[in-house]
Amino acid sequence: MDLARRLAPRLPFYYGWVVIAVAFVTMGVAVSARTAFSLLLPPLLNEFGWERGIVAGAFSFGFLVSAVLSPVAGRAVDRQGPRFVIGIGVCMMAAGLLLAPMIAAPWHLYATLGVLVGAGTNLMGFTVQSLYLPNWFVHRRAMAIGLAFAGVGAGAVVLLPWFQATIDQAGWRAACRAMGLLVLVVIGPLALLVRRRPEDLGLLPDGAPRAAEPGGPRRGAAIMDPAWASVEWTLAKALRTGRFWWIALGYSCALFAWYAVQVHQTKYLVEIGFSPAVGAWALGIVAVVAIPGQIGLGALSDHIGREWVWSIGCLGFAVCYATLIALGHAPSPALLWMMVLSQGLLGYALTSVMGPIVLEIFEGPHFGTIFGTLNVAMIAGGAAGPWVAGAVHDVTGRYDLSFALAAALCVVSAAAIWIAAPRRVRLVPGRIAA
Repeated sequence: MDLARRLAPRLPFYYGWVVIAVAFVTMGVAVSARTAFSLLLPPLLNEFGWERGIVAGAFSFGFLVSAVLSPVAGRAVDRQGPRFVIGIGVCMMAAGLLLAPMIAAPWHLYATLGVLVGAGTNLMGFTVQSLYLPNWFVHRRAMAIGLAFAGVGAGAVVLLPWFQATIDQAGWRAACRAMGLLVLVVIGPLALLVRRRPEDLGLLPDGAPRAAEPGGPRRGAAIMDPAWASVEWTLAKALRTGRFWWIALGYSCALFAWYAVQVHQTKYLVEIGFSPAVGAWALGIVAVVAIPGQIGLGALSDHIGREWVWSIGCLGFAVCYATLIALGHAPSPALLWMMVLSQGLLGYALTSVMGPIVLEIFEGPHFGTIFGTLNVAMIAGGAAGPWVAGAVHDVTGRYDLSFALAAALCVVSAAAIWIAAPRRVRLVPGRIAA
């Protein structure tokens, strides 16, 4: 009998919270390791003298490779479970970070910090976590996911300053080695505790007693469109619906905005007059303030609906870009705080509803494959953001045009999710009670 099966019946609380805790730590380490690329950008540019678009393009290229792997990852989670997929992610990310110190040419950068770290993060981060975490909760689904994803903020406040300090004291190569070892010794063992569904351990979602059957009134009461909900959604069927493509558009535009600022934020702040320490601080604080945002707005979406919280998140990124443009003309602490708070407190809350939006529209045994395929669009947007921002800067010498484009795409993203309308398929628990 494995560790999870021995542990689950002995706990005085629902094992789903162990799964959330493991996801919290996994996200904190894995996503911080990828976010650290922003801190590596200045020393890489200084040492090698490559164009900014080429260096930032490594991050984007890793995202594109992740896009190709996403449908495969979704199918693997459906068939093999998340432990298998996360384990592969650990090996890929650790290899990328441990090999990064040998970078001497652009293709080395693309292979290590681009492909291995980028794809490894995808197999441990938001994509894969969103494939199985929604299975463990119904009534507090987005709140629980928000709590798990808040690990990104906790990891950032601890790991990003440490990573920057290591760069300052021992160089970027030593920092990469240290992060690679951390991924191996922390995430690898914890992945053994993860399971895809509570039913795999003889449990029910939310820790409900066995008398409450999964197909009973607790779930059925949420259905607004019985004809839609009665379909066993496969990828082929989902691809023939408008809802699938509206979600793809909404997610792609949102990830463009998310990663364009995440990769270029530190370098931009340094260019307009802030110190590298302030740039690293801002990147860390964004993730810190995301903790209450993801938990609070995730819980709010369980009461008012996923579309509203998605719109709030898009608004956060739009305000972030407006303040970044303003900072370029008149740098001030007040604008810097506005940028940090809007991006982290509001924008990062998007992650708490990414999984629930898709699950509540395409719930069924093929959800992993459907969500994994949607991640092709999501990751393509995330890959395009840093590359476009870097390329526009190389041509114009400024970020204003790409920042304005990202803000406009936030509006498109919010509109697309309202058109997809998960509320018209299943109501969130708060709406049922109302």
